[in-house]
Amino acid sequence: MGRVPFLTAAFTVVLVGVVPFAGGGGPGLTDIATASSAARSPLFASTATGPIEQAPQVVAIASIERVTDASLAAQAKAESKALTVDSEHLAQKAVPKPKPIVVANTGSASVEQIRAAYAAAGRSCPGNVGGGVPGAPSRSSSQGVPGTTSGDLSSFAYAYNSIRVANCLQPIPLSNFRYDSCMEERLFWMAESPSSNPLDGWGHNGTKRSDGVPARGCDGNLAGGSGNSGATVASKWWASYSHRASLYRPGASTGGACIAFAMTHGGIDEPYSFTRAAARWTWC
Repeated sequence: MGRVPFLTAAFTVVLVGVVPFAGGGGPGLTDIATASSAARSPLFASTATGPIEQAPQVVAIASIERVTDASLAAQAKAESKALTVDSEHLAQKAVPKPKPIVVANTGSASVEQIRAAYAAAGRSCPGNVGGGVPGAPSRSSSQGVPGTTSGDLSSFAYAYNSIRVANCLQPIPLSNFRYDSCMEERLFWMAESPSSNPLDGWGHNGTKRSDGVPARGCDGNLAGGSGNSGATVASKWWASYSHRASLYRPGASTGGACIAFAMTHGGIDEPYSFTRAAARWTWC
């Protein structure tokens, strides 16, 4: 009996002291004991969650209108009327030009009266016009006196309209300035006088030439002298009140008006720079 306990104790010492160094399944000297996460108590949320509410259902209620024959007819009539209105091209319609202001049919209105008439109508004075002036033939008389050139007519037309616009008068369309062969014939008749006096034959209907040759051609407002051009004679006619009333006609309507013009250069014994000019207000 004493031997059995001794063997049992010895066997126990071997198991405890030797087996750990022989690769057993127990923990080593360097192992750290850890608690199993599975052994922890469950975590609790700190915020309580309220009950989930369902969105209420929205039911659309359509209004119901009774359709009758009368309502259908009224709708058709309204649609038909709308189709007759050209709203798409309304902005494309041409705006009518304002009519010129006529102050005095006799053409005797003053510039002040004309400006006052435009101001009373809430309008500004007319502006100038563009375009081209018709030409002139640059012909010569039977005795070689040079006649009207295209440059003469253009010079006169542009100056004439500039004077009109500067004085609040409606300009004349440039295409309405015309070369006048009949007035040119009268100027040729004056320039062909054998007299050394440049004023021989100068004047209106009824004027005679010193050599007795009867006048030919047509009368007009006259201007001339050495170094004159179409532009300078236009200014001379404006400066003369009687010629202004005849040729510019301030305040009168310009509808359908044409301005006839002619000019000659020199004479039998005169230099080219000595000119004679004639002009008149006429109708196209």
